[in-house]
Amino acid sequence: MDQDEFIATLEQKLRNYRGLKNDEISTFFINPLKGFADFLDQVTGTLTIIGLIISGFSMLVGGFGIANIMFVSVKERTNLIGIQKSLGAKNSFILFQFLFEAVILALFGGLFGLLFVWLGTVVANSMVEDFNFILSTKNIILGTSVSAIIGLIAGIIPAITASRLDPVEAIRTGM
Repeated sequence: MDQDEFIATLEQKLRNYRGLKNDEISTFFINPLKGFADFLDQVTGTLTIIGLIISGFSMLVGGFGIANIMFVSVKERTNLIGIQKSLGAKNSFILFQFLFEAVILALFGGLFGLLFVWLGTVVANSMVEDFNFILSTKNIILGTSVSAIIGLIAGIIPAITASRLDPVEAIRTGM
């Protein structure tokens, strides 16, 4: 028996139970769950899109913040970069030094965010008994990976800028 047959049979049994004749208007309504399930799917899809937009803007702002911090770090350490290069540090060493710093900053931010998400799941689970909120290992790895990628992207231009500094000019302007 499919859903339409089941609804028709149920409607007829309810009409008989209530004593309604075939030409009388029903005093009840049978609402199939498919409509409700479709509604929930639509709400879930909308909330997912909103969440992606909000998290995208958050990552963009975080990336700009890290890039700004790294540019300031390059500017403040220009003298040190010049000294390192004059003592034989290669451009790749300076590049990786600043990229590493940017990734570490981003990972700290990502781990701080994961801590808040975990606290949110603990609070939500204590408030809602019938539903269990979980921060899965997959999501932790995804969040950490995205944080590292944002650190790489945000730190690449400041790191390249630092690695291309002329040692003599860096020492002269860094004082």
